[in-house]
Amino acid sequence: MPQDSAPTLPRDSSPAAAPAEARRPAHGTAFDWIDEAREERRRAGLVRTLRPRPADHPLLDLAGNDYLGLARHPEVTRGAAAAAHRWGAGATGSRLVTGSTELHARLESELAAFCGFEAALVLSSGYTANLAAVTALTAAGTLVVSDAGNHASLIDGCRLSRARTEVVPHADPAAVRAALGGHDGRALAVTDSVFSVDGDAAPLTALAGACRTRGAALLVDDAHGLGVLGEGGRGALSAAGLAGDADVVTTVTLSKSLGAQGGAVLGPARVIEHLVNTARSFIFDTGLAPAAAGGALTALRVLGREPQRAARTREVARTLHDRLTAAGLTAVRPDAAVVSVRAPSPEAAVGWAADCRAAGLLVGCFRPPSVPDGISRLRLTARADLTDDQIDMAVDTILATAPTA
Repeated sequence: MPQDSAPTLPRDSSPAAAPAEARRPAHGTAFDWIDEAREERRRAGLVRTLRPRPADHPLLDLAGNDYLGLARHPEVTRGAAAAAHRWGAGATGSRLVTGSTELHARLESELAAFCGFEAALVLSSGYTANLAAVTALTAAGTLVVSDAGNHASLIDGCRLSRARTEVVPHADPAAVRAALGGHDGRALAVTDSVFSVDGDAAPLTALAGACRTRGAALLVDDAHGLGVLGEGGRGALSAAGLAGDADVVTTVTLSKSLGAQGGAVLGPARVIEHLVNTARSFIFDTGLAPAAAGGALTALRVLGREPQRAARTREVARTLHDRLTAAGLTAVRPDAAVVSVRAPSPEAAVGWAADCRAAGLLVGCFRPPSVPDGISRLRLTARADLTDDQIDMAVDTILATAPTA
């Protein structure tokens, strides 16, 4: 039976026909373990809660990833609406069936050209783009060398691949070189360009050099680089002089700097053609909704016309960092738009974020186990559209609510 096929039940084996005692577990109910897990999370202070926001919420947002301030840009929202009116609310199928439109093709062509790559493939999210790239570019016998600070989507791609994964210390080209040195077959090094927790950038030039000594490919998740780094926001690969290289592939998300939704893989045309034929998270997933594709394409064109947005985002990030550290807080100097401010404990981080929210400022809160180094943080995201008064308010609020120990 094919792996993706559902088994056919015999006529007399339907769940309704089974005796009651066969349908009940011997002890308690089937999901009692969920209550135990929930209680463990509560005791550890790790309960996550959904907080639906209204369309016009009054909080100053330094938690989202709308780096260029384009999610509500009138031209971008009109582009999304126009795409929905013309192409429909959904893609209606997978990309290989009915889910590829002329709009998707234009987005792929313009995105590849903007970032300096030969070809691009648009997927429903940055997460599925990373799954597609990692799993399609590996096989049994492949070695994947993965940075210890990589995003969960890269980690999950490694887990789903048939490759052997070796995790190396964070941002350490020498460790990558050493890992590759003990392997003779196909190899792939994977890394974020900008790490989402601390906002530090990977040493891409040195990593590419380490890969080339062993003939390995380099896969870079540029989710936090596109729109912020490189000339006019063309991304970290462009900034490093690696865009378009024959042994380099990158993934991006359309939901951060481009203010929409979706993801893409960019690289040599033969790599993209290979993904179309082999990447399960592309083949078996519904295509990106036209509204998201239209919004992302319009945002990309706005960025091309207004390249100063990238520089402004970096300027805001540096200003936040400099003013907070000058006041005595500990923060990692940002290489892009993410500013990470250390908190003394998980409990203090949660309370700090809550106090900021009560004062009108929305900030991110990262704590174990989401952060592997065990350090709790407030995570601030710079935006190109923040005014000087809004920056003042954010800094004043963070300082006024900072925990004392």
